[in-house]
Amino acid sequence: MKQEIPVKEKQKYVMTIDDIGVHGEGIGRIDGYTVFVEGALPGEKVRIRVSKAGRNHGYGKLLDIVVPSPDRVLPPCPYTGRCGGCTLQHISYNRQLQFKTRRVRDALERIGKITGVTVHNTVGMDQPWRYRNKAQFPVRMEDGLLSIGFFAPGSHDIVDIDRCLIQHETGDNVIEIIRKFILKYNVPVYDEQTHRGIIRHVVTRMGFKSGQLMVAIVTNGRNLPHSDKLVGLLTTNIPNITSIVQNINDRKTNVILGNENITLWGQGHIVDTLAGLTFKISPLSFYQVNPVQTEILYGKVMEYAALTGRETVIDLYSGIGTISLFLARNAGKVYGIEEVPQAVEDAWENAKLNHISNVEFITGKAEELIPKLVDSGLHADVVVLDPPRKGCEDEVLEALGHMIPQRIVYVSCNPATLARDLKFLTERGYKVEELQPVDMFPHTPHVECVTLMSRL
Repeated sequence: MKQEIPVKEKQKYVMTIDDIGVHGEGIGRIDGYTVFVEGALPGEKVRIRVSKAGRNHGYGKLLDIVVPSPDRVLPPCPYTGRCGGCTLQHISYNRQLQFKTRRVRDALERIGKITGVTVHNTVGMDQPWRYRNKAQFPVRMEDGLLSIGFFAPGSHDIVDIDRCLIQHETGDNVIEIIRKFILKYNVPVYDEQTHRGIIRHVVTRMGFKSGQLMVAIVTNGRNLPHSDKLVGLLTTNIPNITSIVQNINDRKTNVILGNENITLWGQGHIVDTLAGLTFKISPLSFYQVNPVQTEILYGKVMEYAALTGRETVIDLYSGIGTISLFLARNAGKVYGIEEVPQAVEDAWENAKLNHISNVEFITGKAEELIPKLVDSGLHADVVVLDPPRKGCEDEVLEALGHMIPQRIVYVSCNPATLARDLKFLTERGYKVEELQPVDMFPHTPHVECVTLMSRL
C-alpha cells in the first residue's frame, strides 16, 4: 500500500528544526516526514511553505522564525540570502566551527565506515572576514543593466554587488573601476545564451604579505576594445597593482579561465610569501585562498609528515609547489607531481626563488604517473595528497597500496570524497590516526581537513 505524504506543496506549516545538513540547511520532520529548510537552525520553530514534496523527503521555504535559536546572528552582508556564497552567515561563528567538525566526523563514520578515530575541533579564525586573496566576478547584462557580482543560489543569475565582506577590500575597488570602464566605452559583455560579447569574468588575486595585486579580465576571444584605457584606469586608481592580464576563454563552458594569457601591463604574475617561503603566482596557478589559515594547514601537514631530514617524499597534486617546498626544508628529497604545465613551471621557479634544490617537479596526471613510478621502483617514505574536490582516482590509491609509504598525509576540501578514499586505503593496510579540520572558508559549509594515516 502506497504511503501517503503528510504534506502538500505550496501549503504552509509550522515545524521544529532538530538537525543540520551538510550544506548548513535545517532539517526537521512533519508527522515523521523529513523536510529540509535552508536558513533554519536546530532548536528553532519555524513557519515554512513546502516547495517540493518527494516520496522520501521534501523542501520548505523559510517564511518566518517563530522561536529563534540562540546560535542565530544577524548577517552583516547586505546580499545574504540572494548571493550563493556565504550561506552560513546567520549562524554564530563558534557554531559554524562545531558544525564543520561534526560534518567531518559524520562523513568519516557514514561513508568511510571508520570509527574510534580522533577528529580534533576545527581550527577557526580570530578575524573571519576579508580573508580571501582571490575573487572571481562574473559579468553580465541583465534586463539592460550591467551586473558584476556573484551567482544566486542554484542559478546563473547574477547578484550585482559593490562590496564583498570575505574578499580583500581591493577587489571592491577593482569592480567599481571595471563597471565604469564597461559603461563609459560601451564594451560588450558576455551572453551565455548566444555566446557573444567580450568580457566574461573579472578575477583578482592579492598577495596579503607582499601587497601585490593581479587583475585578470577573462574575454570571449582575443579582442578587448580600449584595453589601454582600462590599464590607465586601473593603474591610476589602484597604487598597488602589479599585473594586468587578459585571459582568453572562447569556449562554451562554465569553466572560468582559459589556457592563454596576454599580459596587458606589468608582470604576468604576483609574488607572495607563506611562512618565510616566496611564491610566484600566475593567473592559472592554484594557491590557497586563505593565507592566514594556509599557514596553519601546512603546519599540520609538516607535523603529520614527521620528517627527520632523510625521507623521500612524494607530493601529489602539487600545484605551484607550496607544500613541496614546505616539506623540502625537512626532507631528503621531494617529488612534486602536477598536471597543469604552467603550475609546474611556477613550481620550478619557486624552488629557485627559495634556493631549494632537493625537489623535482614532474608534469602529468597523478593517476598515470604514480603507477609508472611504482613500477620503476621509486619508493617514498611519506606521501602527501592534496587532490581537487573529486578526491583521488582509484589508480592513485591502488598504486600507493603497492608503494607502501610509512605515512600518508591527506589534505582534503571535501569530507565525502576524503572519507571514501580513506576507506579504500584502510582496506589496503593503512590506519587512520587522526584528523584536523581547518576553517579555510568561514561562513560557508566548506571545510578543509588534514588526515594522518600510517602503515599497519
